Amino acid sequence: MTSPSIACRALARRALLLCLLPLHLPAAEAPAADALQGVVVTATRLPTPPLEVASSLTVVTAADIEARQQRTFAEVLQNVPGLNVVQEGGAGGETSVFMRGTNSNHTKVLIDGIDVSDPSNANGAFDFGSLLADDIERVEVLRGPQSGLYGSDAIGGVINIITKSGQGPAQLFARAEGGSFDTFNQSASLRGGEEPWHYAANLTHLHVGATPVTPPELLLPGEARHDDKYDNLTASTKLALTLSPALDLGLVGRTTHANLHYTGEDFDPVTFAGFPAPEQSRSRVDDTYARLTAHWVAFGGAFDQTLGAAYTRSRTATFQPQLAEIDNDGTRRKFDWQGALHLAPETTLLLGAEQERAEISAPLSASLRINSGYAELESSPGAGVFTALNVRYDDNDRFGSEVTYRLAPTWVSASTGTKLKASVGTGFKAPTLSELYQDFPPFFFANPRLRPETSTGYEAGLEQRLAPPLRAGVTYFYNRIRNLITADATGSTWANIGRANTEGVESFIAFEPRGAFSARLDYTYTEATDATLHQELLRRPRHRGALEARWQPSPDWLLDVNLLSVGAWTDGSRDFSVPRLRAPGYTTVNVAGRCTLSPRVSVLARLDNLFDRRYQNPVGFLHPGFGAFAGLEVTL
Repeated sequence: MTSPSIACRALARRALLLCLLPLHLPAAEAPAADALQGVVVTATRLPTPPLEVASSLTVVTAADIEARQQRTFAEVLQNVPGLNVVQEGGAGGETSVFMRGTNSNHTKVLIDGIDVSDPSNANGAFDFGSLLADDIERVEVLRGPQSGLYGSDAIGGVINIITKSGQGPAQLFARAEGGSFDTFNQSASLRGGEEPWHYAANLTHLHVGATPVTPPELLLPGEARHDDKYDNLTASTKLALTLSPALDLGLVGRTTHANLHYTGEDFDPVTFAGFPAPEQSRSRVDDTYARLTAHWVAFGGAFDQTLGAAYTRSRTATFQPQLAEIDNDGTRRKFDWQGALHLAPETTLLLGAEQERAEISAPLSASLRINSGYAELESSPGAGVFTALNVRYDDNDRFGSEVTYRLAPTWVSASTGTKLKASVGTGFKAPTLSELYQDFPPFFFANPRLRPETSTGYEAGLEQRLAPPLRAGVTYFYNRIRNLITADATGSTWANIGRANTEGVESFIAFEPRGAFSARLDYTYTEATDATLHQELLRRPRHRGALEARWQPSPDWLLDVNLLSVGAWTDGSRDFSVPRLRAPGYTTVNVAGRCTLSPRVSVLARLDNLFDRRYQNPVGFLHPGFGAFAGLEVTL
């Protein structure tokens, strides 16, 4: 609760801003129905109206995911500006995200406040391939270096996933669908809540039985192609208990068990040339995430704080014919505290502290500990100006300390519908436990003296209302990355010798009427260059565009058309025997429709890759061709 004087003045300001929100957000990005309505939280760690945020941020809501009928998180990210999603084949294939041309391990990924990066992964990145989308309420994609608030990994930006919570009378949701590639998916959830309890429980099963992934031209003469098979069972829950008007407790939990049958690589013992293995391999993923929070409001709302404790465990077992099982097992334990002190109606001081321990027990045993503290001043001096300044200190017991910051001012004119924004900040990526300690004698050895990768980046942009239903924007960004970890001149160990520069432009135009039809066009131009070798970085296309059109003539009918166009890029061959080649671009179209037969029953249908575009991204891995799917959704 806030004091009356603070609340009245703050609400007056936010009323004006919320009136402008339809001018900023496309119709496809309707606010959620919970406490996050009309605000975003990732850019400042505080609920903030989007017009006050200077950083580039995209929000994808549950309504968007449902309209597009997206079942995996990799699909959810496909249309987000500034991102390139690379997936080895279809559902379940290893999936990486390159944000604004930075590396795939330069993006911090959070699920309900839990850092889900895998300590046992050689490069520490999160594999988006095993994350399903059914229980997601909203996704906030924050671009640009964000280590000033989020610490390691946030050189490219932050992807913050917020899952669905329960409120009101209990409701049971169930869905079943099937279609191409022997697909059969089921999902069920129970959500509701009356004080003092709120609850949500979700169970999702995704099964894809036959996805052709290996290009036929890579197979040896007479070798049969084996289709990929994927099965994922995910359970999640979100609980809240209100003990008093000033104190509440929360618990989120998530577990995933997934199996992927895929075609691995064999290598000629003489030439070391690679080719698709004649027998299938299998990987098993078991992920567990949990976080407990206590939220307390004191001094009439002037001080708002949260204490959290999180635990994650990521286990991956790989089974390859004629080889021993390969295991990866990593855990993270993290305690965090955050407090927001409302100094004045337009000024908030945010303070935070974290303690984290990450360790791996396979393929080797190692650990590290990080103690962190951060502060942010968010203020509005008036005349439509809003600013956020943050600074963070991270102390790692393996390599020492790192200080990062970010300054992000913006100016909004309510009379002209203009928004000017700019930001500058720094980021870093800590070396992984594998890079520090995992040897491969006699060929390659770890380097315990590695330092963090670092970056400095800035952006500047303009958003403008062109007419009542039309809005456009353009943002220029630049990121300079130093101390990149790469193999040294001898090729026998890691060293901080890499450098890279990424820059580009993100632009959009959105048609946002209050009627049945809405549309949005995004285009991103990215130049990502190895500043040492003066070469284009791999898997970063320069041109990338997305168009979405949505038509809802009545509450009972909804049609969504989604087009994605990706330009040519530089890649390596599947076995990297050809380290650099030019990969052709592609364009795909997806169509999804929903018909509501009654308040409780809906029929779903979608067509993926409508024109059966055959393409490889990355090179050596085919993406699924045309697919048709249909299903039934029931609400009780």
